[in-house]
Amino acid sequence: MDFIDKLKQRYGSASLLMRFIYINIAVFVVLRVTGLVSFLLTGSGDSFVQWVELPSSLLMLMQRPWTIITYMFSHYGLLHILFNMLWLFWLGRIFLDCFTPRQLGGLYVLGGLGGAALFVLAYNLLPSLASQQAMLIGASASVMAIVIAIAVYRPGYQVGLLFIGPVSLKWIAIVTVFLDLISIEGANAGGHIAHLGGMLVGLWFALGIKRGHDITSWINRAIDAVVSLFKNKKSDAMRQPVGGKRYKYHQSQPEKSSKNASSNNTRDEARLDEILGKLKRSGYDALTDEEKEFLFNASRKRF
Repeated sequence: MDFIDKLKQRYGSASLLMRFIYINIAVFVVLRVTGLVSFLLTGSGDSFVQWVELPSSLLMLMQRPWTIITYMFSHYGLLHILFNMLWLFWLGRIFLDCFTPRQLGGLYVLGGLGGAALFVLAYNLLPSLASQQAMLIGASASVMAIVIAIAVYRPGYQVGLLFIGPVSLKWIAIVTVFLDLISIEGANAGGHIAHLGGMLVGLWFALGIKRGHDITSWINRAIDAVVSLFKNKKSDAMRQPVGGKRYKYHQSQPEKSSKNASSNNTRDEARLDEILGKLKRSGYDALTDEEKEFLFNASRKRF
């Protein structure tokens, strides 16, 4: 129990980027453990994976609609999850130098949806793939959305690569797109098509930000609505006593304290809006150290 409590504490105090990595690792462990048990009992180790993979068949997708979300948090191969999580960690940290954790989370989901959409469309519309049945699994499309977004937004940003040295993000993006295009003829055509779907979403996000439009805003509002719905249901259940009678908790606060808190929140919101406006107009490098620190602290409080 102490180990579980430590894991919960570690997850609760982690950033959104690390939470996504923890979720992917946890799902990977569950899939591999259940796969091992299934193999020992039935001789087949992938019986449970099919319930989280995204199918290319529209009929099967209608029977398993949840897979459009679960596939982007699931991996079965060790190297698959290793490289995806390394990409997510390295490029995600660069992404957070320019954007908020909320935008990273929204882009992760949108990138996964974009990859799923292009994957399903390709296998149902392209003559060369229409006769085939394929399954999609992994966070690659989501990760590619983040990689391309930051590469388009900050093309000149350099990262150090082993045996190569400093390389601009734009060249990493160009090589990645090229490799996925020429790999579509291979055995994993669906995976590379999904990568391209995620890349298109990342490009859309970066170009939208440069025009002052954030495409992640609507998906974040939708996520907020779902989270709020579950929180309200849990709260109602906790307030429902055994006898079926409902009651409410009331907490009184000093009027003066409430006014002071409201005033501080208003000033902070105005300051945040001012900094975000400057960020959109001139980029992250134009911010002062004080403005960067304020933006970082504000994102920690909200996310």
